Amino acid sequence: MVLGRLLVSLLATLVLVTTANASSASSAAAPTGLRAFLFRADEPQRHEFPRTPAFAWSPVAGALRYEFELSTSNAFRENGLIVADRTLKTPVASLQLTLPWITGSPYSLYARVRAVLRSGATAWSKPFGFNLRQPDVPRPLPSFPGLLRWTPVEGAGAYEVWLIDLDRHLTVNSNVLDQREVYTFHQSDPWIRNVRWRIRTLRWDVSSDVKRVNGIPITSHGPWSPVYESKNPSLDTGSLRLVGTVSDVVARGTATDSAHRLMPAFVFSGTKGLDGVDAELFRVYVFTDRDCLNRVFTGSIVGSPSFSPRPYGPLSLPRSGSSIEALRGAYSPEGPQGVTFAQDGEPLEPTESSSQATPTTSLPGAAAATPAPGAAPGTGGAVSFLTVSGNLGAPVDLWDTDWPEGGYYWTTVPVDAVSAGSLSTVLSDAVSTGATSIEVEQPGGFAAGDVIQIGASAAIETARIATVSGNVITLTDPVRNNHMILHAVTRVGGNVSYVDRELPQEACAAGRVLRFGKSSEPTLVAAGTPFVSGLSPRGRLTTATGGTSKFYGAPLVAWTPSLGADAYHVQWSKKRSPFVPVDVIWQDRGAAAGFLTFANSAVLPLQPGTWWYRVRGVSFNLPTNAQFMAWSEPARLVVSKPTFAVAKPKPKPKKKR
Repeated sequence: MVLGRLLVSLLATLVLVTTANASSASSAAAPTGLRAFLFRADEPQRHEFPRTPAFAWSPVAGALRYEFELSTSNAFRENGLIVADRTLKTPVASLQLTLPWITGSPYSLYARVRAVLRSGATAWSKPFGFNLRQPDVPRPLPSFPGLLRWTPVEGAGAYEVWLIDLDRHLTVNSNVLDQREVYTFHQSDPWIRNVRWRIRTLRWDVSSDVKRVNGIPITSHGPWSPVYESKNPSLDTGSLRLVGTVSDVVARGTATDSAHRLMPAFVFSGTKGLDGVDAELFRVYVFTDRDCLNRVFTGSIVGSPSFSPRPYGPLSLPRSGSSIEALRGAYSPEGPQGVTFAQDGEPLEPTESSSQATPTTSLPGAAAATPAPGAAPGTGGAVSFLTVSGNLGAPVDLWDTDWPEGGYYWTTVPVDAVSAGSLSTVLSDAVSTGATSIEVEQPGGFAAGDVIQIGASAAIETARIATVSGNVITLTDPVRNNHMILHAVTRVGGNVSYVDRELPQEACAAGRVLRFGKSSEPTLVAAGTPFVSGLSPRGRLTTATGGTSKFYGAPLVAWTPSLGADAYHVQWSKKRSPFVPVDVIWQDRGAAAGFLTFANSAVLPLQPGTWWYRVRGVSFNLPTNAQFMAWSEPARLVVSKPTFAVAKPKPKPKKKR
């Protein structure tokens, strides 16, 4: 009898608990306090941002996870959904994708969140509305003759400059543009005096593994600036001398200069080389050594007193005297410069003409012995994080240096347009009728477009060169005769060649050399406090207040943008020094030391303990396999276990006798 009563009582209790659980999810309050921020969740609230923000909200007691949605509709209709993340473990979210500059009335983007409890999901939070808007158009900065310069804009990936009077649009990654079109082959006042221009920002349409659900396109540009007018003085015709490097800072070549955060322009003045002869064309070189031997950048030939690298190519150079004269009354078109030469005959191709680099979208994998539940074990191969498409242009950036200890040296040399003269060599192999190429002993000096004579006596014939590669000369038409080895090959007419008048090492030895540094690293800390937000051990949303702040679960870290960075690499370590990055297993990918992201924030999957983390930029404008920028100074954070309070049971009341 007693056992039967106990079973009935237990069954009744289970029914009550089940009924309570079924209704508890719907009765649980929706998350509150949803907000967007750039660095810390306790920032003053705002509803307009220059780049994709992070998000935070007040935690819900008993939440197993959170579901976050972002939409262009405050009703969160399916066709307006951009992001749907169902895996958040703490009340913070970092979006690993680029949001468009987009504005509405009052807002164009809306976020919401709900908690998932053991008994089900709560109601959705009240939507948080916001806009993404470019803070301002680029504004002119003080500059130098032949150079346009403007304020860098946060959130911009590149800039499009419209040279109004030329009706030409040019794209650059830095905040400077040389006026090579204006000066080249015409350096008199009527040509160079006034330059009218407009500018707008560009954002690359790149994406990560978190896709835009509805495929909304990323705005590719901001608004055009007003019309600006830059005035140039008359050309300085004195001795050729270096002025400095210019980008977000101006550097004059001293150890007290600040390092450039963007690829700089190189400014010089004068037209006379070491021989005292005037020149109208110039080339800039960059080296890692003061003797100017280890070249890391070869400039294209320009007529302007400044040079700033362009990722989409140089000016095309005319190849005949008549073409040069024609361009003295017109602007040079963009296009390949062809083979040009150093003073010692070395063929040169400007860095601007290089093929685009392969963007860094993955990290080296590390073999992982213990994969997380549901994750693929690491195999040691590359672990992919980003997806990038489109033409990124030539890699015209330079690597960061530890300035002022490490840096670069640069110089500029005059260049001459040289009419092709007589030049002879001999065949190094026999040639049969119908051949379209010949091999010669000494190919130096021969160039595309040259007219040559091949052979001897009655078999001699005239041909035109199409290309020169090593000792092989390819012809525009097949030969008509057979030619024996050692038969003469003579240039009888040809194109204009462009040849440096000086060797860079001699210009540097004469004192025409300056030094500069380049470094752009993110900042993780302001006033000694890291940009960290997350769940406190007591279950509250909190932000770091110093180096000893503690968090429970995965905290969200943020950093300042690095000028010139297209993406970021995040790592963490148990020690500050030596910093030994910890490998983490990424779901269905493998193991890698940290991860890559397009965002300026990230949620770190850390276990309890004391950690140090660091961030560096990735520039797709650097050469393949060498696109990482400088590391930030490591910042400290502590992840602890949750703090529980155990309530003592109330004493049972004593029965009255």
